[in-house]
Amino acid sequence: MADELERVVGALRGARSLLFITGAGVSADSGLPTYRGIGGLYQERDTEDAVPIEVALSGEMLAREPALTWKYLGQIERACRGAGPNAAHRAIAAMESHFERVCVLTQNIDGFHREAGSRNLIEIHGDIHELHCPACGHRTTVASYAELAELPPPCPRCFGTLRPTVVLFGEMLPEAALAHWYRELERGFDAVFSVGTSSVFPYIAGPVVEAAQLGIPTVEINPGETRVSRLVEVRVRRGAAETLAALMARLRAEA
Repeated sequence: MADELERVVGALRGARSLLFITGAGVSADSGLPTYRGIGGLYQERDTEDAVPIEVALSGEMLAREPALTWKYLGQIERACRGAGPNAAHRAIAAMESHFERVCVLTQNIDGFHREAGSRNLIEIHGDIHELHCPACGHRTTVASYAELAELPPPCPRCFGTLRPTVVLFGEMLPEAALAHWYRELERGFDAVFSVGTSSVFPYIAGPVVEAAQLGIPTVEINPGETRVSRLVEVRVRRGAAETLAALMARLRAEA
């Protein structure tokens, strides 16, 4: 890894703005499972309710059978309990003291980047701990679903049904997060990192592809092969926590 880190450090010399695009691999080092794959939360195609997890966790299912969707939301939230930010989250947050501007675009809904201290954060898929009522707009934040008396939880204001502010399958991305993202893209970046994500979605792979085409330094940190692996300038085939902690140490040593 030493050679790859040296190349990354070299690419960052003179850089003032960084973009980190993160996925489930960042939180895997906190002990959180991904939805599928080795160690995944849902290894089989169908859930125990005989529907694919993409159907169970869809906006359509939430509207039709909220109890079923909340059952699997509860399973995901329980997987987050007792976990917290790891060295990768902390290293990314620490980058803000070394560069003028650091933006984090994350697909994760665990809230760990925010907890670690990242300030310019776009949680493009939301946060599982933030709840709102679609009927009356009531909002609340819970540290754990164990605080909820029942699932689905009723709205204390209008007695509708609360839901987490996460993007379910078949739903649109949140307008506020998209507006923030577009503002950051317009400003541009001096280097782009793809960390712990398979880059399946176009809006996740797109910034890496564009940066590579423009000759902007690109770095991928991921043990596996992804859709952007062949395009990046530097590829580190290791875990996020180990790699980013080592990178942060190198940057501090040079400061």
